[in-house]
Amino acid sequence: MRQTISVKFFARRDRAKEDGLVPIFMRIGIGLKRINIITKIYVKPADWSVQNCKLKTNNDESRRINKMLEGFKLKAFDHQRELMTEGKEITLDNLKAKWYGTSTERPRMLMEVFKQHNEQMKALVNREFSPLTLERYETSYRHTMEYMKWKFQVEDIDVKKLNYEFIADYEFWLKSQRKCDHNTSVKYLSNFKKIVHICIKNGWLDRDPFVGFKMTKREVERPFLVDEELKRIIAKQFVASRINQVRDIFIFCCYTGLAYADVEKLTREEITTGIDGEKWIWTSRQKTDTATRIPLLSQALEILDRYKDDPQCAIKGRLLPVLSNQKMNTYLKEIADACDITKKMTFHTARHTFATTVTLSNGVPIETVGKMLGHRNLKTTQHYARILDLKVSEDMKNLRNRLNTKSVAPAIAQKS
Repeated sequence: MRQTISVKFFARRDRAKEDGLVPIFMRIGIGLKRINIITKIYVKPADWSVQNCKLKTNNDESRRINKMLEGFKLKAFDHQRELMTEGKEITLDNLKAKWYGTSTERPRMLMEVFKQHNEQMKALVNREFSPLTLERYETSYRHTMEYMKWKFQVEDIDVKKLNYEFIADYEFWLKSQRKCDHNTSVKYLSNFKKIVHICIKNGWLDRDPFVGFKMTKREVERPFLVDEELKRIIAKQFVASRINQVRDIFIFCCYTGLAYADVEKLTREEITTGIDGEKWIWTSRQKTDTATRIPLLSQALEILDRYKDDPQCAIKGRLLPVLSNQKMNTYLKEIADACDITKKMTFHTARHTFATTVTLSNGVPIETVGKMLGHRNLKTTQHYARILDLKVSEDMKNLRNRLNTKSVAPAIAQKS
């Protein structure tokens, strides 16, 4: 049963002032418990009715004071109603906090919320989230704490203090202090925005500090190998077997479109026979947990055959002997130098090469390419199509041919 309050007023004769006036207190009770709140109203002891809890005299001043006391009583019941509306317990502490404008609740601290989110995410790694996603949020956690030390000289703040200025200065800190580029800064802010929305949905934060803040990523050029560069790497033989191994895995991804995390976890069970009787990769992208099915081209099959008896693969239960991402990228720089390739080349260049040089440039429809890459949205795949000068050249060549054909026909008609 929900408890209700009782309100009454009494005069404290033991606290009379020098002029004889005594203070009036308001007593709020819940069951057998009670609190006394001073009203800062003083009256003559002889004018106070102990039985009726108000002034018994009938003059303008007495009527004014009695109305003030009635106002105090209504305010107490209003606070009781507010607590009920907010779903909070009717307690003397909560009523007192309402009356004096203080809070009995422990403030929700930003980094505590962030830490709890990351711990829950960690418990769901490889089921709901990938290890890379967790890593990004843990990095974002560290950046947020370092930013607050820089701006406020504290390691945590009440979520209620989050505002537009906090977000704008966070972006500035990422770019100026951490030297992040624009798109990387947007990624970290997007991670942080998820934590902010957790606070909003739980009612800990009334206003979204991201309102009015733009987080649009800028278009960036995605490096990829053209056909001649790809052939140069395939033909190059290195003295060190480890570099040849890295080259092979990189080429495999150039012909499958797999990202590092996906080829690193690839197993023999994920190689199956497709509806066309050919070998396919049936896997899911670690980044997005999107199902991906890729028909294997002869270049990729050749590399798989090369490592079918590799002892390292047998021990780890993997299809290819993939090194750490850092080591792969280090060796790729050596490969690029040896093949006179000046563009910046990382392992992800293989995925871009598959999307552009291997598929789109050879007439594979963009919808098919997006499906093999595991893209959820065709807009993501369209980024690759925009940077293909070769495709632009071919499209314009076809347009010229059509326009020339149209212009020839009227000329022939005029001569006849």
